[in-house]
Amino acid sequence: MRRKKSVLLASTILLIGLFIYFLWFASGIKPLAETESSLQNIKAKAAKLNENTNQPTLAQLVDMYKDLGLIDAHNHDASNRNYNGMLEKWKIYAVQGVVLFGDVSEPSARGSDKNAWLAYQQNPDQFIPFFSGFDLHDEASLNEVRNLLEQGYFGLGEVAAASTVSPVVSKVALKANDPLDGYLPQIYDLIATYKAPILLHIDPPSGMPIAKLEQALEEHPQTIMIFGHINAYNTPEEIDRLLSKHPNLYADFFAGFSVYNPDGGRNPEQFIPVMKKYADRFLISTDSGYGIESEELAIDAMYRILYLLDDPAVARKIAHDNLAAIIQAQSATRTQLELLRKLEHDTGKTYNLEKLSKLEAGKILAEVSKG
Repeated sequence: MRRKKSVLLASTILLIGLFIYFLWFASGIKPLAETESSLQNIKAKAAKLNENTNQPTLAQLVDMYKDLGLIDAHNHDASNRNYNGMLEKWKIYAVQGVVLFGDVSEPSARGSDKNAWLAYQQNPDQFIPFFSGFDLHDEASLNEVRNLLEQGYFGLGEVAAASTVSPVVSKVALKANDPLDGYLPQIYDLIATYKAPILLHIDPPSGMPIAKLEQALEEHPQTIMIFGHINAYNTPEEIDRLLSKHPNLYADFFAGFSVYNPDGGRNPEQFIPVMKKYADRFLISTDSGYGIESEELAIDAMYRILYLLDDPAVARKIAHDNLAAIIQAQSATRTQLELLRKLEHDTGKTYNLEKLSKLEAGKILAEVSKG
């Protein structure tokens, strides 16, 4: 009898494990290699590279960190469907996921938002669609935001919350004057109910725009706000100050700016201590290579930052886990559930609708849309 119970217990554990694996696989963010073994593997490869005085090549860095599940947290390739030309490169460079959007706070962003959605429908394992094509000075934006989140988008961005310096963003038609301008406060409250983040462009990263950002963070503590390219024209000390005061603030680190852009000082080492201090709230991105030679060079920069961290567990959080946790926390929307109920009725298949996440629901619906 005791042996039968042991066999039954082992079978139950196996079934639970297979179920969890299925949920990860169905989510659109692929399961990672077993954590401890992959981290030990990275440590061993790093030790070998450190014996060589030369800088590691991109190929060596990709080989070292390929099991981390690197996600590019800020990418504009939906603007002109540039993602089609990047698919093979993302595969080569082991970029597992891409937060995809296009134009920033312009009427034209409505078109690039649709491109991001199309890319996601075609490849839900690769893309995480965001959107920014709404007029935050118009009350109708509240319905637009709600409808797009209901449809299955995972976040808002890049949204111009303030810009007077950027040669591009300072000229966009739908930008905010500050992070509390227009209907942004109501939008913050709305997206908090969906657990959806908002990626904010703020320049300069000082003065009134930052004071208003801090006010927004304090008045909307349930809203996840991501400070886009937080390292651009900013200091580690200021980043430390902001993150220490505001637990709902996340930091999008544009690696290429600090590694390769002369304006960034080419001294990325200065940011490593603050990244380690707030390892649970940093994300890493390419910003599609803005201001540097290419998007490929921006990918190279992401890997060089992971190498500088010199800690595989921290690297994994910043490369993958932090962004993945934000996305995986979002529940399936009413709109998605209605479509799935109709699918159940039409096909006879059943889904665990009570516990389905937005990732899981989106993957199922995307596969159905592909026929």
